[in-house]
Amino acid sequence: MSFKIASAPCCWGIEDATNPHNPPWQKVLDEASKAGYKGLELGPFGYLPQDIGILQDALSQRDLQIVAGTLYDDLVSPENFEKLVSKTHITCELISKLPKASQVVGQRYPTPYLVIIDQVNKVRSPFAGHPDKAPRLSTNEWNQMMKHIREIAKITSEQYGIRSVVHPHAGGYIEYADETIQFLNDIPSDIAGLCLDTGHLYYACMDPVEWLKKYADRLDYVHFKDINQSVYEDVIKRQIGFFEACAEKVMCPIGKGIIDYESIYKALNEIGYKGWITIEQERDPRDADGSLADISESRKFLSNLGY
Repeated sequence: MSFKIASAPCCWGIEDATNPHNPPWQKVLDEASKAGYKGLELGPFGYLPQDIGILQDALSQRDLQIVAGTLYDDLVSPENFEKLVSKTHITCELISKLPKASQVVGQRYPTPYLVIIDQVNKVRSPFAGHPDKAPRLSTNEWNQMMKHIREIAKITSEQYGIRSVVHPHAGGYIEYADETIQFLNDIPSDIAGLCLDTGHLYYACMDPVEWLKKYADRLDYVHFKDINQSVYEDVIKRQIGFFEACAEKVMCPIGKGIIDYESIYKALNEIGYKGWITIEQERDPRDADGSLADISESRKFLSNLGY
């Protein structure tokens, strides 16, 4: 089998660990297990317990494995770099001590990974899905962000043996085709890999199948999500923020949206991708009661396609 399928806390609306509307972390683990998943991402910093004993017991009771941690933060500001380093150490120490997630024979780098994302911010969020209008970083700001990513990736690799993968993400400063290509040019593959997300690619006006094929040599990890086309067209027309669009259910279960997962299946096999695929479906955490049904539907759809 070439693929293993995981889920992530964002399927329950967990984007910020301090959001008072977040469901209990036990609910996320319970429902991921109930839906048949064996893998789960750690989610935003501080949401799941950072006590190794508590977390390991909770995961083992539900037959779950952590396939990735996330560094989702301001990657640009020099004054934020110390916080990035602290979060990196805490996250990597935690996931490096957990039992290793199952591997797929032939996968390029072993799990777990650290997924690096420039966070959704107030400047770029309203321009998510608008590559022609979105303000770009200055050269100095861009170079500062690249320096931060390189230094974070060096910590993860040299001190923890963990592969860093950079995730282009709607509403952040690495989102569009020009920014993704520039990052790939600035950071070589021996330093950090690429995590492509089918939903974020589509949201940013990039064809998922084309990008999976074109950048196969940098692709270490994959995220899946689907997009409700009518909602997408509406939120793009109104130019609202990314998470505001998610609250309006622009994301939907896999197979219910516009993204062609039969073609993606063919593309992944064509490029020889082997490894974990994590399903995501961003939503408002106040809508988390619908998460179990949605992640179950997504998993069943992919299974029927052969994933």
